[in-house]
Amino acid sequence: MNLSQDPDDYSHRLHVSLEPNNELDNKENAESTRSARSSSSIPGNVAPDNDSNMPASPPRFVFFVVFCITIGGLLFGYDTGVISGALVVIKDEWDLSNTQQEFIVGGTTLGAIVGGLFAGVFADRWGRRIITFLASLVFILGALIMTFSKHYSVLIGGRVVVGLGVGAASMVVPIYIGELAPKEFRGRLVTLNVLAITGGQLIAYLIAWGLTDVHNGWRWMFAISAFPAVVQLCCLPWLPESPRVLICRGQEDRARAILHRVYGSKVPESMVDEELESMRNAMRTENSTRYRDLLQAINYKPLAVACLLQLMQQFSGFNTAMYYSATILKMAGFSSTKSATQFSIAIAATNMVMTIVAIAIIDRFGRRKLLLVSFVGMIIGLVVLGIAFIFIVGLVKITKDTCAEYAICGACTLDDKCNWSPGSAVCAAKNDGLFSDLTDVCDSTTTRERAGTWLALASLVFYVALYAVGLGNVPWLVQSEIFSQGIRSKAGSIATATNWVSNFVVSVTFLTMTQHITASGTFWFYAGVLSIGLCFVFVMVPETKGLKLEDVQKLFTGSGVPFFARATRVPAKPTDSTDDESVQDAAEFSDTALTTTNPPASITRHVRRNSGRSTNSSTSTGLINR
Repeated sequence: MNLSQDPDDYSHRLHVSLEPNNELDNKENAESTRSARSSSSIPGNVAPDNDSNMPASPPRFVFFVVFCITIGGLLFGYDTGVISGALVVIKDEWDLSNTQQEFIVGGTTLGAIVGGLFAGVFADRWGRRIITFLASLVFILGALIMTFSKHYSVLIGGRVVVGLGVGAASMVVPIYIGELAPKEFRGRLVTLNVLAITGGQLIAYLIAWGLTDVHNGWRWMFAISAFPAVVQLCCLPWLPESPRVLICRGQEDRARAILHRVYGSKVPESMVDEELESMRNAMRTENSTRYRDLLQAINYKPLAVACLLQLMQQFSGFNTAMYYSATILKMAGFSSTKSATQFSIAIAATNMVMTIVAIAIIDRFGRRKLLLVSFVGMIIGLVVLGIAFIFIVGLVKITKDTCAEYAICGACTLDDKCNWSPGSAVCAAKNDGLFSDLTDVCDSTTTRERAGTWLALASLVFYVALYAVGLGNVPWLVQSEIFSQGIRSKAGSIATATNWVSNFVVSVTFLTMTQHITASGTFWFYAGVLSIGLCFVFVMVPETKGLKLEDVQKLFTGSGVPFFARATRVPAKPTDSTDDESVQDAAEFSDTALTTTNPPASITRHVRRNSGRSTNSSTSTGLINR
């Protein structure tokens, strides 16, 4: 099948293919027309306007539903981002050690592991709406606990409770949207969840900056997170249950009514019937597989790729940049908590903007190429960040017996028990009464220190940008593409659990590592892990752009690895008729692809574009991916 990349050429070919042709018999004409019409329900394929019954945009009801659901994504982003600004204030107020700070950050991740597993087990049994309701209640409860906490242990408990909501939201929100959104607009609507997550992080940074110098400002940072959850609770009575859940309960009439509201009044009954049948087939396939099927060679190879990509995503150290950005910038010489929090906003904004860029370019450049570029750029960013910290604090381990052994302010203030005396230019114990000007803030006074401070900020922003454009998005997309229909949800849950567990490990070890192997050594450690990951991607990760579902799976057959030479397009063999089973499998594939936890916005759109083609390669259909 020859695929033209010129839309005008495509339109001409499609127009010609649909006109009567005396050289074709009636059966071929009917088959060709039916194939072209069926393509209108698959995003990425172009169909004649007069065959399309879909409106130019989803009904207002759909936008209302998606808005209400994506509040969960906003809370996810806010509660994971707000700790960056709050932590630098809480540390000073409660005199926290590095280990205590790590567990405040890691508490949310630990709760997210449990919350994600809980939501995964009960989302089908109780329904998406009930899980969303419980997640909202958990967000409110966690916000109240953190706001009124008087002790460290209570704050940890509040962070764990919020983590339960984060895990549940990361699991159920993309599924809920994917199962309610019209398939023609599903990719764009799921994009709103990803933007809500990154937008929530940016809002958290802005609020933290505004409340840094306010009395009990950190308590208000946590309290604010309860308000969106209250709004979501108020919206829930008007939210419908997922049609897939209703079908599982045998309530097909209700599922049909919801689909009519979702697709609008102009769609024919046959389109609703096809959607219902697609859901039934997908559920039958999912129910026929078991976790032990992952031990088969065709499954454990892609599982290894998915899990290792998720592992690399976390051990790249990115979440240290998000959770500890204000702390890192304060370590880097920004003279106050306010300025450190202010410049950390640039990091959150970079993450959000580059995520949008990734969505725009991933189909053009491909998954593998973006991953390789992302890895190389992040390695460079981490190496330069490590060099910048040499200028600021030197290569000094924060394990000295006495504070006086630290000759540099930056190294001195990294030690929990020490502060710096600017007037005497010495490091002393925090409770040392000989000095009246002890502080944990280091002013960049020399040219070398000022250069190191701004170099640290620039390299951190560069590192985050390269993460967002590749490693932050591609693992979720690849994870949705490389598994067969029946095993996708189960394999995805294992890969996602790998992500959360490794996230927790990185969160609770970062500050300790900066003490024992220096800040520069910590960043270079992450660069070393990424170097290993770069080799892994080069050898093991195939290019899946432009491949049909069955062709992606062929990359993992045989006794070898998906070596890069095999990551090429597998041409479809011409057939005389449309393979309805393949088209149906593609539709089921795109539906289930949305069940991965917290997938980037691009997943749905790209999966449907790449897997939704008809296998009919006769020139009479003239189908093309946009």
